[in-house]
Amino acid sequence: MIAHFSTSISLPPLRPLTAAIALAMLGAVPAQAQQADSGKLEQVVVTANKRAQNLQDVPAAISVINDATLQRANVRDIDDLPSLSPALTISYGSQPGNNSINMRGIGTFSLGIGTESDVAVIVDDIPMGLQAGAFKDMTDIFRVEVLKGPQSTLFGKSSIAGALNITTKPIAGTRKASTSFLLTDDKEWRASASVSGPLTDTLRGRVTVSKTGFGGVVDNLYDGSKLNGSRGETIMGKFEWNPSDQFQAVFSPHYNRTNRNGCVNPYTSITPGGYYQNVPQLPATELNAGIPIGPGNTAVSNDYPAGGKFRDAGAGLRLNWQFGDDSVLAGHNLTSITSFGNYHMDDFQDGDGTSSDILRYLPVNGRPTGLSGGLYSFGTFDVKSITQEVRLTSPDTGKFRYVTGFWYGRNMLNRLLVRAPVSSYVTAYEAQAWNTNYALFGQASYAFAAKTSLIAGLRLNREDSGYGFTRYTPPPAARVPTEFYTDDHSDNAVTGKVGLEHHVSRDTMAYATFSTGYKGVAYDLTSGFNAAVARKQPVDPEKAKNFELGLKTALLDNRATLDIALFNTNFRGFQQAAGFVDDDNVFRTTLHSIGGLRTRGLEVDGTLRASRALLLNASFAWTQATITEFENGPCHWVLNAAGTAAIVGGNCAPNPKYANANVQNLKGATLPNAPKIKVNLGGQYDVPLQAAGFDLFVTGAWRWQSRTQFALNQDPVTVQGGYGVANLGFGMKDKRDRYKLSFFVNNLFDKTYAIGLGNSVATGTWSAKAPNPVAVVSTTSWLPPRDYTRYVGARLDLNF
Repeated sequence: MIAHFSTSISLPPLRPLTAAIALAMLGAVPAQAQQADSGKLEQVVVTANKRAQNLQDVPAAISVINDATLQRANVRDIDDLPSLSPALTISYGSQPGNNSINMRGIGTFSLGIGTESDVAVIVDDIPMGLQAGAFKDMTDIFRVEVLKGPQSTLFGKSSIAGALNITTKPIAGTRKASTSFLLTDDKEWRASASVSGPLTDTLRGRVTVSKTGFGGVVDNLYDGSKLNGSRGETIMGKFEWNPSDQFQAVFSPHYNRTNRNGCVNPYTSITPGGYYQNVPQLPATELNAGIPIGPGNTAVSNDYPAGGKFRDAGAGLRLNWQFGDDSVLAGHNLTSITSFGNYHMDDFQDGDGTSSDILRYLPVNGRPTGLSGGLYSFGTFDVKSITQEVRLTSPDTGKFRYVTGFWYGRNMLNRLLVRAPVSSYVTAYEAQAWNTNYALFGQASYAFAAKTSLIAGLRLNREDSGYGFTRYTPPPAARVPTEFYTDDHSDNAVTGKVGLEHHVSRDTMAYATFSTGYKGVAYDLTSGFNAAVARKQPVDPEKAKNFELGLKTALLDNRATLDIALFNTNFRGFQQAAGFVDDDNVFRTTLHSIGGLRTRGLEVDGTLRASRALLLNASFAWTQATITEFENGPCHWVLNAAGTAAIVGGNCAPNPKYANANVQNLKGATLPNAPKIKVNLGGQYDVPLQAAGFDLFVTGAWRWQSRTQFALNQDPVTVQGGYGVANLGFGMKDKRDRYKLSFFVNNLFDKTYAIGLGNSVATGTWSAKAPNPVAVVSTTSWLPPRDYTRYVGARLDLNF
């Protein structure tokens, strides 16, 4: 179900034309307002400007997904959010460390630890040191604010494309307990419990525990297991101490342990007659025996684990002092937020995609290895983060309001990767990346006229960063260092924001803003790192300039809201990893610094309380994310007319400017995983029963998006066509809020679609050349989503 926001201000009578236009656009939003006793929409409070504000008074494009919507949509983790917010997409790698959250088509996809994300994830004012930490169960979440466009002024350099500002559930004023259970017909299950309330006169607390499990949607024929699912355990605490009216301390520890056994991409096609690395004893017909290769295939046969097992532990301490009336800073709040976090992941991957004994026949330098088994990789991610923020927030009254503060953050990241045991697949390295940030920031608004305010913000940022890279002798030999590289870099940056906010009426606000974003230098710390790559480090920083026009209005006596935003953002030095087939016919991934790209578009969010019983909401996004400058873009390969050789496709050609390497000019090309159009529709209809102790309800949601290109190299085979998915739910709720029983059907019309597509042409894995019949073997694969097919489930929520 989609979420939405609104305001509680009453409206003067609307002109018929204005109301008609507004209502025509309301079938579209992400964030769902609640119904007040009067039947109007309730006010939605956000903290996007580091102070509590009515959403309709914030001059920025923000979508809010609230607690009711998260429950109605049965949101389990961050993978579910793109179905609720059209601004979001997620690009998937082989494990969470390679995933990317994208905002308005922009997101950094990188295989190394030396590149930060473009979309920050902040939980209770604490940013995650590595975006991979966000791919876990979203336990005890109260609200998700989707902040679109550069947020560098207030949230720092890892929010150059946007931010997810997440707030956990508050502590109850009285003692309460609740439990929740969910079960589906394809064996997903969830269970959680929480207790909340006062412990003493000055101390309150909330503790939540949860456990979830889902095998996945891919069948592993090797052992009968499921892949591309996850299971996790979480415990969270929040303890609030209020010794006086002026001082508050909140301590928030958390621990999560998760196993994500994906992402595995089953084959959807393979050219007949192939052999594994052209070894006659390893025909594809035997290695893939039993796998129904074809469109919609969800079976593999892997004898090595997939994905990653990780744990995430940490704590935050928030101290807040409100100055009294006798102070010069009367009404101001001084806030200190301190955090420590440690994220550790062990990741795995089956290197050959089969369960056959390929090493028995796979030669190295023309000679048998004498080994048995298959290829595999394993590694670790380890991230230690500490942050400290101190800020001063002015009162919410008066013409001049501001927030200003100091920020310190330090991240220490370590990556170990081993691929074994033979052939060009082998590698062994350990990399470290570190960054320390210091920043002074501030943002203010000044009402220089009765209805108009000036907005201005500034951030001065200093970053010290560096890396270390050690290569080792590959397995099965003893691990001995053979190469070592290190370097460091210092960077100063200034970002800012300026704009105007004008209240057309007490219910309608228009705004125009200009903001800049900055993300620091990157390091290409992957298996391809060598002396030549070291000379090109660091990769240039990213810079962004964003223009935005917006309108927010409440309609029909606050029974409807409508928010419209127009935006245009230009990026320079965009950091993006992309794979290519090198001249030696080996597939490699390199971090590129794209010269320029642009994202622009229109976003419309709205909600309508059609009656006391019926709530409708919707959102629409038209996004054009294109490359404006990238001369040396990666190529894709295609078969020649005879099918006997692979040649470069698209507009690829040798370019003397780049050592005659095969490159293509990608100017005008679309960014990967950036559909041009996304639409979300949703609603809930309540059926009150006068004579019963419970009421009934029906919910529905539908989302649609246009075609999507998944490859930066613009391979025509990696395009997912447009599709729509519908969900339906119904249930009963106790009038005294003691229980709620829900039933749901997701992907009602059984629409199959992919969230990732792959195409490999003559990459050396499969071939059929001499002494076999001359041919080139191509393979295609896909990544099926959680709801690639219809499934049903039930959920029970109990309150005590």
